[in-house]
Amino acid sequence: MADRAQLTIAAHPSETAEQPPPVDISHHYSKTTKNRKVSDVKDFYKYFRIPGVANLAGGLPNHNYFPFDTLEGSTAPSQRFVPTPNRPDRDHLAPASRILVPNTSENPNLLRKIDVKSALQYGTAQGYPPLYSFLRQFTREQMHPNVPYKDGPEIILTTGSTDGFAKTLEALTDEIWQPGDGVECRQGMLVEECCYMNAVQAARPRGLNIVPVAMDAEGMCAEGVGGLFDVLENWDPCRGKRPHIIYTVTIGQNPTSGTLGVSRRKAIYALCVRYDVLIIEDDPYWYLQYPSANSASMARRSRPTSSDARPGEPHHYPFHSPVGASVPYQYRHSGRVKTSGYDFLDSLVPSYLSVDYEGRVIRLDTFSKTIAPGCRLGWITTQPALCERLLRITETSTQQPSGFVQSMVAELIMGPHSRHARGGDDGKGWKTDGWVRWLEGLRGNYERRMNTICNILEDGKNIVKIGRLKSTVAAEASGQRGMDEGEDDAWSVVGKTQIYDFVWPLGGMFIWLHINFAAHPLYKKVNDNEKLAKALFVHLTTPHYRILVCPGAMFAPTDKVRTQKAWQYVRVCFAAVDEDQLDALSRSLVAGITSFWGKKTLADIESLVEATAEEAEDVTSLAGFGC
Repeated sequence: MADRAQLTIAAHPSETAEQPPPVDISHHYSKTTKNRKVSDVKDFYKYFRIPGVANLAGGLPNHNYFPFDTLEGSTAPSQRFVPTPNRPDRDHLAPASRILVPNTSENPNLLRKIDVKSALQYGTAQGYPPLYSFLRQFTREQMHPNVPYKDGPEIILTTGSTDGFAKTLEALTDEIWQPGDGVECRQGMLVEECCYMNAVQAARPRGLNIVPVAMDAEGMCAEGVGGLFDVLENWDPCRGKRPHIIYTVTIGQNPTSGTLGVSRRKAIYALCVRYDVLIIEDDPYWYLQYPSANSASMARRSRPTSSDARPGEPHHYPFHSPVGASVPYQYRHSGRVKTSGYDFLDSLVPSYLSVDYEGRVIRLDTFSKTIAPGCRLGWITTQPALCERLLRITETSTQQPSGFVQSMVAELIMGPHSRHARGGDDGKGWKTDGWVRWLEGLRGNYERRMNTICNILEDGKNIVKIGRLKSTVAAEASGQRGMDEGEDDAWSVVGKTQIYDFVWPLGGMFIWLHINFAAHPLYKKVNDNEKLAKALFVHLTTPHYRILVCPGAMFAPTDKVRTQKAWQYVRVCFAAVDEDQLDALSRSLVAGITSFWGKKTLADIESLVEATAEEAEDVTSLAGFGC
């Protein structure tokens, strides 16, 4: 463990160093990915862009036969919701506006030309050119203006993060490993010890080793028992190849709600450089970071959620390379830091891309939490060479996302015919200023929800037993006059039991509730402690409460994690229910957990375990199944 000093972070600024190109990661490509060639059909599309060319080549249907003349919709103005720290007034929402995708557009700029004719036609696998161009600029200049490798990253549009992850897996892992293939060929994927299981379920059929890494309240641990260094340094080759990819959700982690600070990211990235590991960063909640969580936790508990992750403060961090790591001089970040131009974006805890000087990060973004899950629209950001391989995969699989969705989203966030990245006088569509303003207001609304449920959970986490003072009881027993029954000091707290705990979330949509089953009266009597967890789950769905939460065991990537840790938790989602119901539902949740401590016999537990929660009607879901 002498090498642990290599995890220490120190500054190596240079005002003149040129940014390095991203490293070659082609040795991580799957065999199929290495063999992919440019699609002849898609490559032919470049000739379609020749001005005035008559197309007698492509098998394109005639746009005049499309049954949609225009696409239009009533949309929310970008100022509908008031950002943090103000409280939005739900009774006086700003009125709706309208967007329209015309049948044809006369705009000569293909990167600004949004119309039915082009949107509903076959297109390039990169994505609809206007939307692709906008997102590429927004990603490189506003979201991640300080990616520390030469020429920066590229993007490709996807049909959502699930699609993006599936394509990334196809690009970086071979399929399908079978036991007879030899353990030395088996690849692996590192995950948080409680994680989003859709990703695990996508990777497992490929034969990948799923390798949990220890977590704390912030997220994946770099050091300590079970931390990333421990797992990689002490890897047993008998299990297969040392894992070469990490799948991680770093903001509002699903399910634990952890938010990974910059210092931890640097330490983990240093290990990935040392052990040649790539990072798949799934970040659907990046915009939903809550500045008030640290201060609220400090006020209620005398400690912040995190001293490193601090949403709401500027995060202008130049890259600092790790002491002892063999980082060439020219690989050190210049120290010249760009801003996004928006205080809101600059206040967010930055992506792994902000420290990615070797081009090891594959970031997955989505519109599912900022517009709607049904859009099925997102994008991947990564180094250009890998982005080109992902393009080859897309050309022969999904191709570009739905033209209906792309054109409507483009019209919404770009605005019609605007030639500038920001501003405009036509009043239709949001443009970059409006898009950022929408994101900031959205964060404000979810943050208010988070504070509502967390304050109620904080108030109800202890069962308090009240009793008569011993001195009063003794006096009455001896025939002496005791205190009047109405006197408050005749009563005292004789016991307090904490029944659950949680961390105030710095981001995301979830609260990871640790149920203190060890304090339950039946804990030592139940031969299978997981029965208590199942009984609580069913108990919460009974008529008096009608609350559905996600059992923690659902997020365990291995049986060991499930039996040792995950079963003790439930995940609560505060995003999906109507806001005017959240207060009452939060109180029902607390009441349900509290009343579960009143179960005194094993028969009570057995009857709940044998019941089926599926039979319950009118159950309100606080589970929230999306990522």
